[in-house]
Amino acid sequence: MVSIKAPRGVRDILPEESWKWAFVLKTASEVAQDFNYKEVHLPIFEQTELFARGVGSTTDVVEKEMYIFEDRGGRSLTLRPELSASMVRSYLENRMDQRPQPVKLWSAGPMFRYERPQKGRYRQFWQLDFEAIGSQDPYVDVEVIALSVELFKRLGMRGLDVVINSVGCPVCRPVHKEALQEFLESHLEELCPTCRSRYNRNPLRILDCKNPTCRTITENAPKTISYLCPECKEHFEGLKVGLDALGLHYSIDNRLVRGLDYYTKTAYEVLSGDLGAQNAVCGGGRYDNLAEAIGGKHTPGVGFAAGLERIVLTMEQQGCSFGKEPSLEVFVVAVGDFERKEALKLMQEFRREGISSDMDFNGKSFKGQMKLANQLGATYVCILGEEEIKAKKISIKDMKIGEQIEVPKEEAVTFVKKKLTE
Repeated sequence: MVSIKAPRGVRDILPEESWKWAFVLKTASEVAQDFNYKEVHLPIFEQTELFARGVGSTTDVVEKEMYIFEDRGGRSLTLRPELSASMVRSYLENRMDQRPQPVKLWSAGPMFRYERPQKGRYRQFWQLDFEAIGSQDPYVDVEVIALSVELFKRLGMRGLDVVINSVGCPVCRPVHKEALQEFLESHLEELCPTCRSRYNRNPLRILDCKNPTCRTITENAPKTISYLCPECKEHFEGLKVGLDALGLHYSIDNRLVRGLDYYTKTAYEVLSGDLGAQNAVCGGGRYDNLAEAIGGKHTPGVGFAAGLERIVLTMEQQGCSFGKEPSLEVFVVAVGDFERKEALKLMQEFRREGISSDMDFNGKSFKGQMKLANQLGATYVCILGEEEIKAKKISIKDMKIGEQIEVPKEEAVTFVKKKLTE
């Protein structure tokens, strides 16, 4: 066994699981197309300042979880911990404001956060990310929520709950912050150390704490929706009207504040009851001030991210179908130099017709090759022996029923292709 192993908090996605990932990504691509979201591929690392300014210097992500390094030019770079800031950076840098608004984008790829590994959570993890940038219409928020629900429904997931809240904006949030601090002041010593540190810097995050004592203390804390300014209140009402129009069931969660500073107005999650305390399979909301935070002009936006590992885990627990697992359709058996050369040519014909095929590359005997074909789960075996080649025929064995017939060499590919569609 190799002495160098994968670092803690990361893992290898092996063929037994990777085909499930491919199914989820394919479904996401189809949903994106139906909602007119275009795929983009963004850098895995960005300037550290992008996340420090965009995500927020008081967030756990920036304070504790980012992988920061200095390159050979002395520049501070960070492996991306999330994609929204990168999406908005790309929107601004590539002048997407010149395109029809909102610009609807989606992406998938690895993110990096230094945190304690747990069920469905890793230090390198994959996310699906959907963003609509350039409109403050609450119906865009509705569309984003509807898209996430549609994605999970197409994946066959059940028991889905949508929870929403409004976290206000820079106009009304300070008023709520003051009321919240006043409420918490007499309980300050009872709060956990993390919440005490948040009291002055980011008290809104205290509402999201999972510590039982903190949750009891904040049970009757001032609600964000009770302090919304007229604009935020109107936006929240518009969100609910749109969700009702689509028949999307939802509930209001006054504790839902999200963990990143750039959120304004809408915050939402889609929950699944199958992941215990960590039951959110998707989270997102509106971030109208993110573009300004990273040095651009005011540009409203809304989006969501969903962890691919969590999606697959939930689907497995619910017994959802991932479609048909890819399997080898043809294995070509050949012993001898001339026969193996003919096998190479036959394989190429199969592959050009979209039929997966393989052969032995380790000099196994005829018996060993038949055993290998069975181990690989081949549907058909094409036998190219000396007699078959002389007769310009190929013996084709159906591995499921054990039946074997000879067909003319030039008809082999057509024969197998027809059999595979029956």
